Amino acid sequence: MIRDFKAQIFCRENNLSKREIDTADPVWIERIDAFFQRTSILPPEGDPTEYAAAFEAVYPEPRHRRQYIDDAISKGTPCFGHKVLGGLIADGKVDCVFTTNFDPLIEESALSANATLPVAAQIRPTVAAIDSSDRAMRCLNEADWPLVAKLHGDYQSITIKNAGSELEQQDVRMRRVLVEAGKRFGMVFVGYSGRDASIMEALNSILADQSPFPNGLYWVTSSAVQVLPGVAEFLERAQLAGVDVSIVECATFDELTADIIKTVDLPRSLFDWVMLGRPAPRLVLVKLPTAEARSFPVLRYSALLIEKMPPNARRITLAAPTTSAAVRELLKERNCKATVAANGRNLAVFGNDQGMLDALASLGARLGGEVALDPAADSWALGLVYDALVRALARRRPLIPRYKRSGHSIVVAAPRDGEEPERTRRNEQVLKRLQDAYGSSLTGTVPGLGFPFQEGVFLKLDQVGGHWWCGFEPFTFVQTPRPTLSEGGNPDDPSAVEQDPMGARSVRGGDPAGDWRRERWAQRYNKNWAGIIDAWAQLLANAGDGSTRAFGFEDGAGVDAVFEVATVTGWSRPAHHHPYFDRSR
Repeated sequence: MIRDFKAQIFCRENNLSKREIDTADPVWIERIDAFFQRTSILPPEGDPTEYAAAFEAVYPEPRHRRQYIDDAISKGTPCFGHKVLGGLIADGKVDCVFTTNFDPLIEESALSANATLPVAAQIRPTVAAIDSSDRAMRCLNEADWPLVAKLHGDYQSITIKNAGSELEQQDVRMRRVLVEAGKRFGMVFVGYSGRDASIMEALNSILADQSPFPNGLYWVTSSAVQVLPGVAEFLERAQLAGVDVSIVECATFDELTADIIKTVDLPRSLFDWVMLGRPAPRLVLVKLPTAEARSFPVLRYSALLIEKMPPNARRITLAAPTTSAAVRELLKERNCKATVAANGRNLAVFGNDQGMLDALASLGARLGGEVALDPAADSWALGLVYDALVRALARRRPLIPRYKRSGHSIVVAAPRDGEEPERTRRNEQVLKRLQDAYGSSLTGTVPGLGFPFQEGVFLKLDQVGGHWWCGFEPFTFVQTPRPTLSEGGNPDDPSAVEQDPMGARSVRGGDPAGDWRRERWAQRYNKNWAGIIDAWAQLLANAGDGSTRAFGFEDGAGVDAVFEVATVTGWSRPAHHHPYFDRSR
């Protein structure tokens, strides 16, 4: 009701029709909640007066509030919880129910439950509202059970309590019935928020008796941490008064009654009637497929299995600690090709031993045997192997490795001016399968922009299911020029030295070639993608001798990074057969 009232106020204040919003949509719920957080039309969410204030804001006149409740109740039907409660009442296991609801679902459920019993065994409840509270007092004095007492009135009552001013003072006689019941019996509170000051005041007055709630007090809520402060204070006072207090967490009324019915014995006819109202279970038995799965895979991964990884690297010790970046600068100055990872005074290296010693002589470099690599446990080892793998996949192929902190990649090498015809012909032959798969040039310039582009792949080294995989993602790389100072470039920014691997500018303004790239890939559907993935797989994994080496120098010259990469990508196949897989398209 609060949610409905808020939606009506929201529409009224924003000049909207309620047909334009969906109060079950999380987007609209968020908008409505945000609106009331910005305004002071209603008390804050969770405030004890929120319900009454919202009801009165939408329907100021009592007769209109009665009509709203009447309309709402006409749509209601007993739930499973109502039927359980009705069965307990009919069997004499629940004597008295106090409710703040206006609907007749409790008494209707009790009457329906009685109809399943012999006439002589039927126990029909007495219903008393605030305009018939004498009836409730008589039942209490004469122990004429069962009793259903409507604390806020029945939907047919002339007087019902639902606005703030009406809820402030409970009817004196009905209040007396509630207080006297609390002095004589224990009580279970189910789904009650404690928003009504008059009812909470009556409950607190019970604690002044010598033996309040003699059979205990049970407060059932969906969350113990979300009870209102007034309720928490009441429960604390009850404990201090010697009452056996328990807070029971239960998500819904149906779940609570489902647990209760498991421990209560009802006559067979009554139990069967109750269980007919049981909601359909969420978990149901299903027939598992027994047909044999198809052997042909239906999903292809852009990942190559690495059947063998380099187990060791050369260890080089230094006179003083350093960083990987500093070592790479020295190697670059001496034109020494190597892959290195620094770990304090120790280096793990793939490369020529003598070349490394000469390049790092200023650091007091000495050979120190070999170091075992565990990429799964050591991040430095994973980085070293990752760098070496990219170098190995590009070696002896018309490919260029690109090393970035955000992830490495490989791009197709564009023909160079003055390149030997034989080399050009050989490269074209190696790239022919890839060229056919793309159906367009692998290198060139972006029309209208003039920026060079190269087809390539992002590479990723991952361990999945106990195996190492080289994942690759095809992408069109565009070399956009670095911005000048007038365009906002920063000459002191070291990250601007190299182009971004995604081909985007390093300053605001977006990717100038983004639209062209998206258009280039838009028409490539599954068949095209399958061909492109297959062509890249063959290009990257086909090393001729079965092994992929990062350097390829002679044995004994140093420790090379040697990989064995499968030539077939990963596949998946269905766990069982399904008509879906019989489709021709």
